[in-house]
Amino acid sequence: MLDAVAAALGADRVVTPVGSHTGAATMRLGPNVGLYDQRDVAGVIRPRTADEVRRVVAIVAGSADPVALQPMSTGHNWGLGSREPADNGAVILDLSGMDRVRAIDTTAGWAVVEPGVTQGELAKRLAGTARKLNLTASSMHTSVVGNALDRGVGLLRQRVEDLAGLEVVLPSGEMMRVGWWPSDSGRTPLYPHGLGPSALPLFLQSNLGVVTAAAIRLPPAPEALLVVRLNFTRSHLREAVDLVRHWVSQGLTHGVPKVYDPAAAKAYHGTEDEFLVHVCVAGTMASAEALTKVLIDEAVASGVFTQVTHTDRADPDPDVREVATLVELGYAGQPDDEDALFQAKMRVPADDVDSAGGGFLFFLPLVPFTGEAIAQATELLDRVHETSGIRCGATMNMLDADVVDFVVTMRFSPDDESAAHAHETLDRMYGMFGEAGFLPYRLDVDHADAIDHLSPDPAARRFIRHLKDVLDPRTVIAPGRYG
Repeated sequence: MLDAVAAALGADRVVTPVGSHTGAATMRLGPNVGLYDQRDVAGVIRPRTADEVRRVVAIVAGSADPVALQPMSTGHNWGLGSREPADNGAVILDLSGMDRVRAIDTTAGWAVVEPGVTQGELAKRLAGTARKLNLTASSMHTSVVGNALDRGVGLLRQRVEDLAGLEVVLPSGEMMRVGWWPSDSGRTPLYPHGLGPSALPLFLQSNLGVVTAAAIRLPPAPEALLVVRLNFTRSHLREAVDLVRHWVSQGLTHGVPKVYDPAAAKAYHGTEDEFLVHVCVAGTMASAEALTKVLIDEAVASGVFTQVTHTDRADPDPDVREVATLVELGYAGQPDDEDALFQAKMRVPADDVDSAGGGFLFFLPLVPFTGEAIAQATELLDRVHETSGIRCGATMNMLDADVVDFVVTMRFSPDDESAAHAHETLDRMYGMFGEAGFLPYRLDVDHADAIDHLSPDPAARRFIRHLKDVLDPRTVIAPGRYG
């Protein structure tokens, strides 16, 4: 099969296991920062266009003994498996070479981008326009499309809300577009839902096809933007969270407010043993200043916070001032060209995370947006520390007035014994948080099969499996990933 793909695309686009002609059928992709077991893969295919993806899928689907294709955007799925597929034996469909920004319309507010386009690149293309990209707090080298398809969280909102339409190659090799797509006339307003049942959500965290491009919504850039910075102690966790929720529910905030526990706050020069809050406000200059005053006045009056500032003021500490400026620029959609905040968190540049980033794992449960629930989740991390000796960090992304993305990070030494202990601890966290009703919204490669017992209704899982059987009877596309 790989020989047929090489004949169609060129031998330089296909990587086969060294010595495969002597019987060695698999290879490995190299280290990953999570120290997940490295999977055996049967090769790597690197298409550069959507039509090449279509041809590859058609060749695989029509072969006498098809293998599974595992699509990958830029491979920066750090802490959840990086480039690793869920199962052994897959052929990696590396889409990082599909890096074209096909079109941008800053008047209508959209861009059509391929999976290899990074958030830093797209954000730069929007500089000086009336639109901005919903940046994440990760590296500027991460994929816009890949992160959105896995329901990543930006500084403005969850990135699924940025998806207006998708171009998809089905397991048969047929190509289609779902949701909204720009028309030749350019007069069709951006509306992702269309008429009748919408197929777009079927391709999020999905193995029903290969996404080759996405129409991304670009929100308007506000005239003015400020970030209020708050500190509080653990004893005021419930009150602080409930006050931030009140602000969100009343529409006083812009984007995703973030609360960092003391471990996570270190990268942002947080005060020792205190939680750190970033709350963004935006609008016209007058409204942003008015909202900032409202938040600061209420924060001071609450007596909950040990420090209340905003980034419009010059902090006497140059390091704090630099971080505050970068945070504000991130909310404004302006890329951190040096990846300074990312490197402060990961300790190495993006290109070196998997090879030299130590040991690092993510766990991503959703928690109700109440002070009581956040306190309970924080107490669960205390139990993790007591039983494992591992002190995890937590960043709380307030997605709306009801739901918090409770991002748990775990660092460990990159040796076999420490890695085994960290992964055992991760297994326990899945159980502990699950028992509390705090279920993950993204899964790492080792817990791909957890989707069955984490899904609320078995009938819904049977429905998705039926769709998979109909669309992909030979399991050509990523059988183990959210399958």
